[in-house]
Amino acid sequence: MTQTQEPGRSRTFSWADPAANAAQVGRRSGIDMLRAMIAGELAAPPVMHLLDMTRMQADEGRVSVELTPQEFHYNPLGTVHGGVLSTLLDTAAGCAVHTTLPAGVGYTSLDLNVKFLRPVTVDSGTLRCEGTVLQRGRRTALAEARITDANDRLIAHATSTCLLLPQPQP
Repeated sequence: MTQTQEPGRSRTFSWADPAANAAQVGRRSGIDMLRAMIAGELAAPPVMHLLDMTRMQADEGRVSVELTPQEFHYNPLGTVHGGVLSTLLDTAAGCAVHTTLPAGVGYTSLDLNVKFLRPVTVDSGTLRCEGTVLQRGRRTALAEARITDANDRLIAHATSTCLLLPQPQP
């Protein structure tokens, strides 16, 4: 895309090497890993910095994360891009599944089914996304996630199926 807009807005961010966290997947349980990230013992994944997600909380089978909508999240219509909201939903649902996994087990998303209910702008205030595990078996897990705005209105809802995968042991 050729940029013809007038300059004036910019954004920079940095992140740590994601390989350090990936190396922990086979060694720590999911809840231990997420709690270490929250405590700052492990770096947050780069996507958290890219989208400016904050205030993650994690308990067994449940994760919440927040995002304050910014202009850099906007699509050409002047609202937050659906991909940003989908990533927030995928993060909360996947991380909720992660909290239930023992050391040596990882996961990957098989699907994400999203329903957008209302548009989001910077005026929506801080968004809170909560992910909850609905069912976990030996090979798959089902989770849901819900985004609410600063007025506690439901913005979007998603369900996700995750495939559980054995990870190589160190």
